[in-house]
Amino acid sequence: MGANGGKGKMSSIRKVYFDHAATTPVDPLVLQEMIPYFTETFGNASSAHSYGVEAHAAMDIARAKVAKLVGATPEEIYFTSGGTESNNLTILGTAFLKQNKGSHFITSVIEHPAVLSTMKHLETLGHEVTFIPVDSEGLVNPDDVAKAMRKNTKLVSIMHANNEIGTVQPVAEIGKIAREGGALFHTDAIQTASKIPLDVSKLNTDFMSVTAHKMYGPKGVGMLYMRKGLTIQPLNFGGSHEKGLRPTTSNVPGIVGFGKAAELAVLRQEDDIKKITVLREKLINETISSIKDCYLTGHRTKRLPNSASFRFRFIEGESIMLHLDMAGIAASTGSACSTKSLKASHVLLALGLPPEEVHGSLRLSLGRGNTVEDVDYFLNVMPGIVDKLRAMSPLVK
Repeated sequence: MGANGGKGKMSSIRKVYFDHAATTPVDPLVLQEMIPYFTETFGNASSAHSYGVEAHAAMDIARAKVAKLVGATPEEIYFTSGGTESNNLTILGTAFLKQNKGSHFITSVIEHPAVLSTMKHLETLGHEVTFIPVDSEGLVNPDDVAKAMRKNTKLVSIMHANNEIGTVQPVAEIGKIAREGGALFHTDAIQTASKIPLDVSKLNTDFMSVTAHKMYGPKGVGMLYMRKGLTIQPLNFGGSHEKGLRPTTSNVPGIVGFGKAAELAVLRQEDDIKKITVLREKLINETISSIKDCYLTGHRTKRLPNSASFRFRFIEGESIMLHLDMAGIAASTGSACSTKSLKASHVLLALGLPPEEVHGSLRLSLGRGNTVEDVDYFLNVMPGIVDKLRAMSPLVK
């Protein structure tokens, strides 16, 4: 019996979690670090008495750990409620500066809704936005970014790796183009933190968003890296927390947990990447070889070490997911933020895929606790599910 359950009869069905791109379990060491800050060390970090001083000191330690994860200084880390807030804060905070009124922004068509929706909102406020296309593997061409640059371009925002297909973007090159063109560069690194080594200087980024719950930390806490010397407009007002950028009582237990998760990521990252990449390759190669009309989505090699995105012709991903769930396997049809919608994935449509193939998508994202037995169990179960669904499909001739 491994970290994700054991084999057995229907009464003790094996449980396998292959949806780490949606969220990850909190590491026991992270939880252990957090617990005292709910009960014993419960002070408000803004209070001047000893309880507050102790809580603030814990935040300082966590800030240094998170900074180390991305190659920044502690002073460049601002804690938020998660990735969505960090993305919004960067984009809106840049646009709302007086000198940036009616300016130009650049992003890609496959960004997370936390970026895409915010950019579309900017258009209603009088700003201009260029949405860069991607190729059939989900890659942004840096030349397209260079061609889109204008004199009034204020911010370029391109995600480090896509949450649905796992394709890793050439963000260092794009960041250089933005900088040379006089614009700031933001990358949503929510899927890459702890899975790919991060260095804000090497990536030429001015802003970076990361969230804790994608890397074995708690939900409800994230961070925004903002390069020293930069200024953005706060979106909320009421206090001096996080240097006045985010005025709300600090989530001390969550921040402490985030710090511990970052510390563990730095320690375990190299071994995790090696182990999970082996499992990913087995999963991709054997799934494609054992199931007819099954295709990998996204770039074959420029991808997250834990991500495998497939599409199966003639059947729907929602049905596949439900049958996998009945077999004890948790997977996704795409982004966890949009799987309850019947709309076709904007990411997969952007690759030029026909809608009927888009609806047959399945995302598998591995994690630290997965084993080769988990992969073997999926490979044993999946062909039967596909055969059953295709037997009922009116699309099969």
